[in-house]
Amino acid sequence: MLQADVFVMSPSKDHPTLRYFLSYRGTGVPLNFCEELAPDALRHRNTYFRAGYDSAGRMLWCEKMVYEEVEMRHDYTWDATGRLTQAMITVGEEEPQVLRLRAA
Repeated sequence: MLQADVFVMSPSKDHPTLRYFLSYRGTGVPLNFCEELAPDALRHRNTYFRAGYDSAGRMLWCEKMVYEEVEMRHDYTWDATGRLTQAMITVGEEEPQVLRLRAA
């Protein structure tokens, strides 16, 4: 399993805003989360997603948490216009897979 990173809950470039979710829908990137959870609801959950957002509302990374360990992680790169250009996906101890996205 991957080691979980600890982040501060204040929005800035170096410290994204944390949000928590029960699930996601669809298959594309970035993941499309649904059912947002309040931080105090996490103590009764074994599995949930957490995601870090920049001040523009773009998801920078997300993690699937299972029993307080990171089971899967996505890291996203955005260009200056707000277009997703790259997604790096890591599952467990496997080598990360990098998806480079083209302009539409």
